[in-house]
Amino acid sequence: MTRRRDIGANSYLLESGKNKIIIDSGMDPGTAGLDALPDFGMVASNSADAILISHAHHDHIGSLPVLQRRQRGTNVIMTETTGEVGSAMLHNSVNVMTSQREELDIKEYPMFTHRELDEIRPSWMYRDFDKPFVVPGTEVTASFHNAGHIIGSAGILMKEGSNSVFYTGDVCFENQTIAKAADFPQSDVDVLIMETTRGTYERPADYSRKAEKEKLAKLIRETFDANGSVLIPVFALGKTQELLLMMHELSREGLMPSMPVFLGGLGTKITVLYDHYSERVPRNYPGFRLLEDIDILVAPQGRRRREITYQSRAIYLLSSGMMSEKTTSNTFAYRFIENPKNAVAFVGYTDVETPGYRLRTAKVGDQVVLNREVPPSTLHARVESFDFSAHASREQLAEYAEKLKPKKVILVHGEVPSQDWFEKRFRETMPGTEVLLPEADKVFDLW
Repeated sequence: MTRRRDIGANSYLLESGKNKIIIDSGMDPGTAGLDALPDFGMVASNSADAILISHAHHDHIGSLPVLQRRQRGTNVIMTETTGEVGSAMLHNSVNVMTSQREELDIKEYPMFTHRELDEIRPSWMYRDFDKPFVVPGTEVTASFHNAGHIIGSAGILMKEGSNSVFYTGDVCFENQTIAKAADFPQSDVDVLIMETTRGTYERPADYSRKAEKEKLAKLIRETFDANGSVLIPVFALGKTQELLLMMHELSREGLMPSMPVFLGGLGTKITVLYDHYSERVPRNYPGFRLLEDIDILVAPQGRRRREITYQSRAIYLLSSGMMSEKTTSNTFAYRFIENPKNAVAFVGYTDVETPGYRLRTAKVGDQVVLNREVPPSTLHARVESFDFSAHASREQLAEYAEKLKPKKVILVHGEVPSQDWFEKRFRETMPGTEVLLPEADKVFDLW
């Protein structure tokens, strides 16, 4: 059902006999309009038995209301935190699409409404980590396993008879600042459907999150001394909360000067949910509430973007992390990057087609197109990149697959060169495993 082989509108159909289970229902963040949706035409209306959601990022849950419109009455199953955070993300999508309908003249926007979201919520079913359940209407048993990616994120194990499929979703195998490392099955997986996001990135042998955190602190101090400010483009869900707690740590360690941190409106809303579940999910700092217990001054954004104004010696944690056109980080950066006193810190993945990628790969003096409707900006600010990825490294993913030694590995959620790296490695390390690189809408026999 996914239209693209690489990262985008993630959605997969598993069929066994009369049973049909859909895994994830994403929307492509780099595409507008109907082309951003998965190909739901592969599944007849009202024929799916269940929809399982791995986590609440846009590329995994963004088209769920559209899918539910086609699969009326179908049970949707996820963790509780994915449901609560996902609801907030989808309501925000309505607002974004409503604006884009006017700004970009996209007639099909919004693809769903606030009322429709409220109406479909009763069909969402919540399940805890590590507790198997029977998928309604099927003979399949499933279980969610903490993926360590963001709050509520899960790998999904499905068993039917003696056969088993494990879908990693997005996974992180090491502790982040808040999120604990993934806790995945270590054996008895016949088919592994695995993300490959970082397949083209070779992490330095001497990498450590501690050293990376200290590098960020150094950038903040030097920008503060220059009377400038730091813009950190972040995803409202996950990266905002990780960076807030990281800066709390830096402040406690005396590595970061006292300076206010400004959040985007959605980032604040999601942080409230992180605080609400602070004692009920697998995490570091259990019970710690970001908006109450943090050592730094957090200044949430008001409802209107114009309320974000520049001041020197401040930090701006603004979405989107890829600086997509007309998002808060994109709009704010337009004049911000022309000031040589300022700095931009990238802390996560940026797709090659996004303004964020263009900025992080530009050199001082370059003309950077942040918005195709306005003239480019001249880059004078300092731009640095840091590895605080919420995705596992390619070596960690490969080692996990090699430990399982499944009969088949299906490589998804990665650029073509990323998938090619895994395929080449597995040909050498797992010659008995069939490695599949699915094209869009391609059908595979799993057994």
